[in-house]
Amino acid sequence: MKKYILSVLTVLSIATLFTSCDDMLDTDPRKTEMTKSTFPGKSGDVEAELAGIYSLMNVMGGGDSDTTFPMYWWEIMSDNCYGSGGLQDNKVKAMHHLVEMNVNQWESPFVTMYGGIKRCNDLIETIDNFTWLESEKALRAQLLGEGFFMRGLYNLWLTQLYGDIPLITKSDVTPEMEEQVSAEDVIYPQIIADFVSAKNLMGTTRGRGDGHANKFVAEAFLARAYMFWAGFYKKVGELAGGSAPTIALNDRNGEAIKQEGCDVTSVSQADVIKGLEDIVSNGGYKLCKDFRSLWQYSNSMVWDEAHDNEDGTGNKEGTHGYAFIADMPRDLCFDMPGMGNGNTEELFQIQYMNASKWAIPSNFYSTSRMYCNYVSVFWGLRCNGTNGDVAHTYPFNQGWGQGTPSCNLWDDWSYAETQGNYSDIRKLGSLIDCENELDDYSFEKDDCEESGYAVKKYNAVTVEASGTSLAPWWDFAPGFEKSSLENSMQGDNFEDYYLMRYADVLLMLTELTGNAIYMNEVQTRAGVPTTPYSLKAVQDERRWEFAFEGLRFNDLRRWSGKGAGEGSLAAKALQAQDGKMIVVRGNKGSKVAMHHMTSSWAKRYAATDGFLAKPQNQINLSVGKIKQNDGWNAADPETQYVTLY
Repeated sequence: MKKYILSVLTVLSIATLFTSCDDMLDTDPRKTEMTKSTFPGKSGDVEAELAGIYSLMNVMGGGDSDTTFPMYWWEIMSDNCYGSGGLQDNKVKAMHHLVEMNVNQWESPFVTMYGGIKRCNDLIETIDNFTWLESEKALRAQLLGEGFFMRGLYNLWLTQLYGDIPLITKSDVTPEMEEQVSAEDVIYPQIIADFVSAKNLMGTTRGRGDGHANKFVAEAFLARAYMFWAGFYKKVGELAGGSAPTIALNDRNGEAIKQEGCDVTSVSQADVIKGLEDIVSNGGYKLCKDFRSLWQYSNSMVWDEAHDNEDGTGNKEGTHGYAFIADMPRDLCFDMPGMGNGNTEELFQIQYMNASKWAIPSNFYSTSRMYCNYVSVFWGLRCNGTNGDVAHTYPFNQGWGQGTPSCNLWDDWSYAETQGNYSDIRKLGSLIDCENELDDYSFEKDDCEESGYAVKKYNAVTVEASGTSLAPWWDFAPGFEKSSLENSMQGDNFEDYYLMRYADVLLMLTELTGNAIYMNEVQTRAGVPTTPYSLKAVQDERRWEFAFEGLRFNDLRRWSGKGAGEGSLAAKALQAQDGKMIVVRGNKGSKVAMHHMTSSWAKRYAATDGFLAKPQNQINLSVGKIKQNDGWNAADPETQYVTLY
């Protein structure tokens, strides 16, 4: 396996959005000689700037994911997961119940992503600080395109989290840019324009398993952004009829956005479809043959242990084996060429490297665990078997047990299988059926909201590794070695976190065009019957294919439309969790019914439209320029965390 490393710059803290920035481009020239007039001075400096932009995704996807990572948050906020964890894990429960523990609970990604936008603006503005060689012109366009792409991505995540926010398009923030503006009318046009610039500037060769974006990545995210805008804000519930409006690419003053690479003044549904079709025809991406190849539990070491006996049919005494992957050809295992990290359907991802150590973050941009995929730890098993012996939960490792899969997801999926008379490999490919898959399944005494299922996709994996005691499989994977953490369970997890897969391109195309041929590819890979187009079929396929990848919540929101209330698809899906039977405090013999902690999920969703509270610190610093979102009056007890267990 190739070891993919994302270089990370050492960056000083940006404490707040509206106070002076003290990052690498705004330091005292007497100390560093690196100012916006002298840096960048060569193409390598621009590459370094870009690494600093990408590195903030590591900050969010590593370290304390329950306080920083939007994709993890959106999964917890959806009907796919409960909050769970231990009694003390109140942040994740607040997330799941759409309430807050304190008025600044949601501040970390707000500040971190605005810091990322600042870095993007710096790169865009200083790209021509020096004279590029003629041979570097294509590289210049690629790097500039990546800057535009990442600015669009950070703005997309910010506005999906917080709604109407300030739009900052220059490194020097003007009073006008400090004002909150309409996401629908101002921010989304800029996001789309940035993705248009990115696709026109970037090439097609970079961004193949190296953690960078390319033209095809920009086309895919342009579609994701447009579909959310059309569904949520313009309330086009079904896109296949071609009724979504064209989005005018105008700035806050109503004038056409002018920036390098943006050669259009509007983008239509047909334009979005054309971009996705370009990926299919020219991108060279393809679905992995086996869905399980995408996930680290199918690595060849676990596979070998499943076949370690004389006749090749099972386990011999004293060894482990995982029957779920035993029928896979070995060349389709996660760590085989074309599979796993850098696989053939991976368009864009967060990558990790083996450099983690335990440290408490000193600021929003500093956590030495950011180099590892810490989502694996949060989704790791809190039920550790008898006396914490992970041999009883082989091949899955221990973790915090947060974000337990909901009974709703398992029940809805099982119902679909029964109705269609099929078995979907993705169900057990995504969830651990703890009672039936683990040797000795027990709950910790402080467990909360346990459903009997666990996330399988990103769960940490152990191997026996030549007779040693069970340890993270990455410790023995070629190109990796054990980290410096005393407890390798927390640092030795390096599975890519997928932000865009080719399966998403195919399902977006079916949803936009009504042509089921694309969806049928995804269904065929899963081994389920192909179906004609219907919106319900697309909705189900998206839920089954992307469970635990962070897409479900915003899919529900765009299929509901803004302001749809308690009768919306999203509100009803969330409310369906009410009354499900769960285990609390480890007592499997006495389950309790789950209820919302302050009111109901439907009511909280209707009140907030799925937006989080803007951090009070930033509202105060803006001196009234940022307004709190609806549904987040801190004086209202329905918005505030309540201890349930």
